[in-house]
Amino acid sequence: MTLLEVRGLDAGYGDFQALFGIDVDVAEGETLAMIGANGAGKTTFLRVLAGQVPTRAGSIVFDGADIARVKAHRRVGLGIALVPEGRKLFGSLTVRENLFIGAHAGRPGRWNLDTVLDVFPLIRPLLDRPSHVLSGGEQQSVAIGRALMSNPRMVLLDEVSLGLAPVVVKSLYEALPALSEGGATVLLVEQDIGQALEVASRVVCLLEGRVSLEGRPAELARSDITAAYFGLPAGAGAEGPG
Repeated sequence: MTLLEVRGLDAGYGDFQALFGIDVDVAEGETLAMIGANGAGKTTFLRVLAGQVPTRAGSIVFDGADIARVKAHRRVGLGIALVPEGRKLFGSLTVRENLFIGAHAGRPGRWNLDTVLDVFPLIRPLLDRPSHVLSGGEQQSVAIGRALMSNPRMVLLDEVSLGLAPVVVKSLYEALPALSEGGATVLLVEQDIGQALEVASRVVCLLEGRVSLEGRPAELARSDITAAYFGLPAGAGAEGPG
């Protein structure tokens, strides 16, 4: 079943257009990785889906209904949760309080404080600490947990690995299958192509706001991914970035 269907999507900021005619489908239960260089439009795409950036043209059909004009907080209630780049926790609030903020506008489901802590046990002893004292990896775990507390049907993950040590990134990625097992579809934005290819069932590459390549990781040659990433002629990429 197709959970998300995006057609002809244009979006941007002021006079700047960031996305041009984007067509993307996401099947329920899959993990779709969106890759691309800085400025390719990946974060803008997630923000449009979350309702933080308005569409200029096109449709966003989620579970059969066009949500392009639906307000951001209502999209949470429909089952869309964004884990933003930079985590964006409330620094003066405790870990517990940050987590329960995620549940405020969410849906009923399997995710609650106990099930989130089962996936991210490292934050269990930190529940009563203010989030600003946590390490980057701990904060990222809380940010993902906060999204899960809304019981989303689709989780939008923006640059999970950004600024984190490789060992921390590895542990976070090891937790991602639990999201799918818990019933969530995952749309992952990532610059680290190696990480993206390991966890994704499909990959979409953006280049200057347009889809330059899509397919299943096993069916895509590394040279083609590199060419799509950098805007080279097909087959010109010898080695992949990241």
